[in-house]
Amino acid sequence: MGVLRPLGHEDRVSIFDHLDELRSRLIWCVAAFVIAFAFTYWQNTAVLDIVNRPLEQAQHHGKGGDALEQAARHDRAVGIALGSLAPALRETSDALGQLADEPGVSAAARERASGAQRSLDQAARRAALAAATTPKDTTRRPVTLGVAEPFVATFTVAAYAALLLTLPFLLWQLYAFLLPAFDRRERRVVIPLMALVPVLFAAGVLFGYYAALPRAVNFLQNFNDDQFDILLQARDYYRFVVVFLALMGLVFQVPVGVLALTRTGLVTARSLWQRQGYVILAISVVAAVITPTPDPFTMLLTMAPLVLLYELSIGLAWIFQPRDGGMSGRWKDGWDDDRDDDPGDQGPDVPTPGAGGPPALVS
Repeated sequence: MGVLRPLGHEDRVSIFDHLDELRSRLIWCVAAFVIAFAFTYWQNTAVLDIVNRPLEQAQHHGKGGDALEQAARHDRAVGIALGSLAPALRETSDALGQLADEPGVSAAARERASGAQRSLDQAARRAALAAATTPKDTTRRPVTLGVAEPFVATFTVAAYAALLLTLPFLLWQLYAFLLPAFDRRERRVVIPLMALVPVLFAAGVLFGYYAALPRAVNFLQNFNDDQFDILLQARDYYRFVVVFLALMGLVFQVPVGVLALTRTGLVTARSLWQRQGYVILAISVVAAVITPTPDPFTMLLTMAPLVLLYELSIGLAWIFQPRDGGMSGRWKDGWDDDRDDDPGDQGPDVPTPGAGGPPALVS
């Protein structure tokens, strides 16, 4: 069985051939996932940096209210103060030494100045060492609580990244296995839907990562933060990111659902266009509910892609609308109760009285 080429609808194969094809495609899917996972696990530092970036952007270094952020600001302030104190102590020590060397200074005063100079030099060295230990990277990252959690979290994130990379290949293998079940007419309906699914899912994931996820994390991590010591566990954060991006990818499947309904004839592009005002109102309500921030800008930012997707759905429905009424039209033509009462449908073996057959019996 071909791995990249699907079977034809007219091909006649046994159930064992289908099972053999399924096994071959599953093996190729597993192989592709293993190769992608090897790459993402090798580059797990870069993958974790990408996933952690929305959390890093959500930190308010200058005005965070929780105790951990206050402690971090205090440490930075102390480090800056020590860094500026060390040169000042050295300059004071040098000035004191110059004064001790001036003519007319007694031996006792010169001795005390020398001791003070040594103390200032020692304090300057200690201040410089303390300033050097000030953390340069103050970015807070997810915390781990279990012994194996760093490894498990890294493994899980690398696996999800590998699944995202291999998603087009996995979907193609699924499509190639299912396409032989459809004839040429049905493929004109199925193939556009299948082609849109991965494209729209990737668009939803990208929109969620760059537009929606940073705002959601920023709001949730800084909400009422002066009442909590906020520590975010790695397992919970990565689960939230995966679920959030998956939901965004599913939300972007609106054109696929609308196109499927129009291709079956249940709705028409004209009805979608006439009722778009109600749909936009419903989208605004949904955006207001799912938006984690109360500001209208974020709500409009969430509404914009949904409205654009609905308008795209109308355009695709108009282009790919069925000319024969769709599935519902074919059902309507194939089932008519009125024709069951038509005498002409009784078949040639039932003669009609007075129509050239034997004379009807009259009682």
